[in-house]
Amino acid sequence: MIDKTVSSLEEAVAGIFDGATVMIGGFGTAGQPAELIDALIAQGARDLTIVNNNAGNGEIGLAALLKARRVKKIICSFPRQADSQVFDALYRAGEIELELVPQGNLAARIQAAGAGLGAIFTPTGYGTLLAEGKETREIDGKHYVLEYPIKADFALIKALKGDRWGNLVYRKAARNFGPIMATAADVTIAQVSEIVPLGDLDPEVIVTPGIFVQRVVAIGNAVAQAA
Repeated sequence: MIDKTVSSLEEAVAGIFDGATVMIGGFGTAGQPAELIDALIAQGARDLTIVNNNAGNGEIGLAALLKARRVKKIICSFPRQADSQVFDALYRAGEIELELVPQGNLAARIQAAGAGLGAIFTPTGYGTLLAEGKETREIDGKHYVLEYPIKADFALIKALKGDRWGNLVYRKAARNFGPIMATAADVTIAQVSEIVPLGDLDPEVIVTPGIFVQRVVAIGNAVAQAA
């Protein structure tokens, strides 16, 4: 019987190793798997490369992971905002590496990894500092930059509901990067508000098929009897 559910957050993040590349879903705090991040901090993995939309807010969630000095590099689109003081301090001190990626390119490079593509050409960034040292090409009169896929060892994502096969549905805009990150990681770990019996999720509304998910953990006690 296929059952990808795990009983605890500790079990969910087990095996994330030092030096791993970890994608973390969320647009700011919307859709951010905060409980999985806290479990990763407690687990102790360090020297991580993190792929995320931004570089943390305040001192919780992703920012807490940075503050614990577990991250050596972050790949993101928006590293600085009003409450990015943890990242700002680490970056100014030379204690964290930043790869800045335009948000559309970030999504496209993650999607490319999920689709098994070798590389993509994108117009975004052409003629800017972000294109320095990269191959460019003119296609149909338009200039493009060659970008390579972003893939990960692990992805931590947040969904609304899941079943024991790992099928997931999300709550509105909280899905953001979750679905594409799930396709681009060797191991996808999803925290959900509720695990429902198999068959309860309408196949027409499932966003992330279970084939892309390896572990599912319910936050709190919202675990229905598995079918």
